[in-house]
This record gives sequence, C-alpha cells and structure tokens, in this order.
Amino acid sequence: MALSFDAAIASFEPPLPLAVALSGGADSTALLLACTRRWPGRVAAIHINHGLQAAASSFEQHCAALCEQLRVRLHVSRVQARHASGQSPEAAARVARYEALHAAARSLDLRCVALGHHADDQVESVLLALSRGAGLAGLAGMRPRWERDGIAYCRPLLPVSGPEIRSWLSRQGIGWIEDPTNVDEQFTRNRIRARLLPVLGEAFPQYRDTFARSARHAAQAQTLLEEVAAQDLALAGVPPAIEVLRALSRARLANVLRHWLKSVHGQQASAAQLDELLGQIAACATRGHDIQVKAGTGFVRRQGKHLAFAG
Repeated sequence: MALSFDAAIASFEPPLPLAVALSGGADSTALLLACTRRWPGRVAAIHINHGLQAAASSFEQHCAALCEQLRVRLHVSRVQARHASGQSPEAAARVARYEALHAAARSLDLRCVALGHHADDQVESVLLALSRGAGLAGLAGMRPRWERDGIAYCRPLLPVSGPEIRSWLSRQGIGWIEDPTNVDEQFTRNRIRARLLPVLGEAFPQYRDTFARSARHAAQAQTLLEEVAAQDLALAGVPPAIEVLRALSRARLANVLRHWLKSVHGQQASAAQLDELLGQIAACATRGHDIQVKAGTGFVRRQGKHLAFAG
C-alpha cells in the first residue's frame, strides 16, 4: 500500500546510529533531511564518488555543501568501478558502491545504512527482471531490509512514489541535483522510466501498489524455496552426495543446486548451465559417468560420489 513520505518516515525504526547513502538526488536528499530531523546528532551521510562522469566532482561538492547546511557528518568514498568482461558497467558500479558503503559503515561504527530507493524504483526492478526472464528472486525486486556483518540496510521509502518524494522535498525549500545519466535511454532502466511508466500510469493508476504486492508475494515464495533448499542441502551434505540429489524431483534438484552454488561458492549458474547440470546428474546412474559443467566462473565436477565446484 502506498504511503505518504511523512508516514513512511514515521514507520521507519532503524537501529542507531545510522547513515544515509547520499547521492545528492531528490530521494536521498529527502531521506537525509527527514532522518536528521527525527534523530538529530545520530545520523551521518555517505557519498560514493564513482568518478564515472565529468559531473562526479560537482555531485560530491553539492553533498558536502548540503551536509554542512544540515550539520551532518559526511564520509566520502572514491571508487573505481571498472567492469569485468561480460559484466555491465551498471552492475560493476552497483557492486563497487555497496562494497564502499559497507566499508564506510564499518569504519564509522554504524548500525544501519538507509537507502533512498522508492516505489518507482521497485517497479523498474520488477520490469527489468521480467524482461530478463528472471525467477522468483528477481521478481521479488529490492529487499526492504537485510543485514551484513551486523549492519542493517534499509529502504524505508519503498512504499513512497518518486513524485511524492519530490513534492515533499520541494515544500522544504531544499534543492537537489539531477544526474544527467538518468535521461540517457541507452540504459534499460531509463527507457522503462521514460517510456513504460507513463503508459502504465494511464492504463493502471494503482500499478505501484500492485507491483509492490506481487514483489512481496515473490519474496515470500523465494524465502520458502530457500528454506527447502537448505533442508535438502543438509541431507545431501557439503559437498553434496550425488545419490541423494538424484532422489529429488527435477524442480527440487534445481533449487538445491542453485542454493549450494550461491551459499557455499558464491556462484550463480545461468539457466542453460543449470539445465546441462541437471541432465548430467540425471544420466549419472553409474559410477563411471563423468560430470563437468560450467557454472558461473568455474566448473561443477564429479568427485567420486559427490559433486564439487572448482573456480
């Protein structure tokens, strides 16, 4: 259900002290302003300078001026977000950003980092996942909260629309910056924002609420799948026993293999790679049948009665 900006902030109960991930845009600026008003002296800001565009230094200067105006401590991290072969520049920048945020949060001894993603961002994430043929994990969109090393990461504005945030911020008399890349339609997310969301708004005025509800349903189902996968992996062992895996249905086998690769080895097999692995396990009726399948950045191989992953 959509919330007003004020209602979303009122329902936000983070562990303190916290920092807001501050880009200088409207969403993070509004979040920082509201948090500093609610918890004066307990809020900091973290700005990540990717150095990917000419305006990066002006973004940093704007954030510094804003934090000085609000009397908020600002931590700036400068990162080099070069992408690996086969990785998109956006994905590389996202990974670098979250690693830098986490390092800064630990160095500042924070208990929470608040992110300014909102309901429109969630819709874009779900549409991107659909366009890529993603499973439940992708259709669940962005998580409202998760933890890493005792630090909570929260998205309190997910129930709030982008226009509502900008309207609230305009009433406060606080300025923000517009990232010029946000209108560059070579990026899929920007094409969704510019072309699809206005049409969705006309055809389905409540699309933010309905997409958010579908994302919550997908997240709940994904949680259930992860619980089943953890139980199956506990039975199969680590490394997993092939005989135990072969007793599972194909869908359940695929589920536990994805869980094993991700939770134990930090890998994600493509749909084609997983199909190949499922086929080889199904054909593995004899001890002499070999298994060797590309998965993520390495290979899944047979080692005696078990599966093994090697990078």
